[in-house]
Amino acid sequence: MTRYIREIKNPFHGLWSLTHRELKKWYKAPIVLFISVVQPIIWIGLFGKAMNINAIFTSTMTTLNQKLPPNFAEQIMSKTFGTLDYFSFMAVGMLSFVILFSAMFSGMSIVWDRRLGFLNKVLSTPVARGVIIVSKIFSATIRSLIQAGIVLLAALLLGLHLHQNITFLKILGVFLVLLLLCVGLASMFLMIAIRSTRWETQMAVVNLLNLPLLFASNVLFPVKLMPSWLQTVAKVNPITYATDAIRQLLIYETNFSQLTFDLIYLTAFTTVLVITGIILSWKYLNK
Repeated sequence: MTRYIREIKNPFHGLWSLTHRELKKWYKAPIVLFISVVQPIIWIGLFGKAMNINAIFTSTMTTLNQKLPPNFAEQIMSKTFGTLDYFSFMAVGMLSFVILFSAMFSGMSIVWDRRLGFLNKVLSTPVARGVIIVSKIFSATIRSLIQAGIVLLAALLLGLHLHQNITFLKILGVFLVLLLLCVGLASMFLMIAIRSTRWETQMAVVNLLNLPLLFASNVLFPVKLMPSWLQTVAKVNPITYATDAIRQLLIYETNFSQLTFDLIYLTAFTTVLVITGIILSWKYLNK
């Protein structure tokens, strides 16, 4: 009896059980893991290799019969993308792509829990409402970090060129950035789904937000070359800062002042979204 009362008073009571339940639905359906990993790898392999921008410069110079320096294409690539090949630029951006597409479906689980009656059962227990939200954030984060790690390995096999000064500490920094991004985005999509009772509504919202979040960022193209109005949107998009931080750690010469700003922005974004999500769960998460 004393142990039961102590568990009720524990603010994290039920957190691991709910998190493990979400993860079990994932690792007991390996086809879901396979598809979620294969999709960004296909993007990397097809889109990244098809967009051979180096060849565009080379063929253009050949067509115009221009006598330009032999490393002209590399100079343009370095100035435009910060790296010598577009594949490395885009492959690193795909890590943020994985996080986005994993986090945006985290809200779907709470919609299905409500429809299937599981949410009512959990709300009838001593589990805090905030724990329900945090457990779904944790499960989404664990899944997406594993998927991002697999995609990073695939990108290396396909020709991703890391900076010569890469260290194990920088690799850990990459996963810290991905963690912050996933926690923030998962919180946002859960906030949107917290009152939803129809999966169609949540899916419509997801489809509305995913492409603007992806293309209004530097995942596929540098922000500095976008139209001015789109630059304004990209500069408030957390995916822009996460992708820049990952590139600073993996393929660029690290600019520590820029990296610090990226981390501060992501930390503030994540903190605000998590706190807001927990507050909304106290107010709106009900039977």
